[in-house]
Amino acid sequence: MIPTKICGITNLADAKVAVKNGASALGFIFYDKSPRAISIKNAKSISDQLSKSVSRVGVFVNHKKEFIDDAISEIPLDMIQLHGDETPEFCDQFNVPILKAIRIKNEKSLSIMIDYDVDGFLLDTYSNDEYGGTGVTFDWTLLKDKTDMPIILSGGLNPDNILAAIAAVNPSAVDVNSGVESSPGIKDHSKIEQLFNQVKNTGNNLGSVNVFKCSGVHEHINTGTH
Repeated sequence: MIPTKICGITNLADAKVAVKNGASALGFIFYDKSPRAISIKNAKSISDQLSKSVSRVGVFVNHKKEFIDDAISEIPLDMIQLHGDETPEFCDQFNVPILKAIRIKNEKSLSIMIDYDVDGFLLDTYSNDEYGGTGVTFDWTLLKDKTDMPIILSGGLNPDNILAAIAAVNPSAVDVNSGVESSPGIKDHSKIEQLFNQVKNTGNNLGSVNVFKCSGVHEHINTGTH
């Protein structure tokens, strides 16, 4: 099954359902302007009650390094996702695997990937108003010549379009948030189950490696991108 991250986790019940259905990773969003924002304290409380088999990913938007370091150590986080306007130099300061989110507006949006020496890229939909969680897909054909790059596909994915997205992009992993919600920050457990029923027979372009695990990300994404 393709590695799948359920992002925007705000409560233990949703986290447990995601893990039970096969999530490779859970995303905790620390951006206080997001309707899915969570505190370090609450994320730690949820994390402490989950299996170690699922990766914990912290999502940050233009946060200070000190705040990110606190979250990494307190929860602790296996990986961080920098979803704002972080520079390549800022991304180089951490000792855990880094996912840099790129918000896709057009083909030019992809050009900045070459500037970053990170462990992976998460591709999301561009919005003037939000840094993520828009529920809208971007033009997957922009990636037609980029499929050899290990990427995590995000942006408007849901049980109805997930297989088409995987077929079109052949990503290393997928990231789903609003597409399995009943309202912002509250997951629909039946949609989570539907999503994993859809992807249970999928593979990914890196074989059986789970890119959300530290060793998989470092071994494959670094060598494949640079």
